Amino acid sequence: MAAETEIHPVSTSVEWLARFAGTDLEDLCCATEEAIVDGNGFGWLKPPPREKLEAYWRGVLLVPERELVVARYDGTIVGSAQLVRPPANNEAQAFAAMITTFFVAPHARGHGLARGLLQAIDRRAAERGFEAIELNVRDTQKAAIALYESHGFVRWATKQKYAKVDGKFIVGHYYVKEIMPIGKTALERAREASPASVTPIVRRP
Repeated sequence: MAAETEIHPVSTSVEWLARFAGTDLEDLCCATEEAIVDGNGFGWLKPPPREKLEAYWRGVLLVPERELVVARYDGTIVGSAQLVRPPANNEAQAFAAMITTFFVAPHARGHGLARGLLQAIDRRAAERGFEAIELNVRDTQKAAIALYESHGFVRWATKQKYAKVDGKFIVGHYYVKEIMPIGKTALERAREASPASVTPIVRRP
């Protein structure tokens, strides 16, 4: 009788990352390179030198307006997304945040991680007081588009010359999803965190 092969359940998780620990940076760079080769490079057409990629991700954690959420497969980072807040001086658009660098490495797809990242973004954006989440995507990323639309994102614009790859223009689409903020709006929170200081004008007689 042939011995039965023991199958271990796959462990998956999604978490917000404030600092890199262990092999996190290495794992994130490897996943990013896979995504770029697969055509989901959020701007990159081919993997950049590793030191440039590491500098990019280190920089993300230093920008106050950016929050990084990662997907893990058996403890290894295999995907990411960023929630990007408008700068403090852009009060007119303070109601909306943006998603960028959204991807899951090809080898880790099919386990619900992409949807998990979107759900985490939804919750964090609502907690931050946002009323909408925006994103843009190449027309060639059919699976991502299907995921966004099934998650409630609505296409509001299309750009014919969105990107240029191998000398050919690629169409891009712009999406938005309205959400309900939890508590105060993003603008109210921003004003409380950074109250405007007004220096009185002293007129001399």
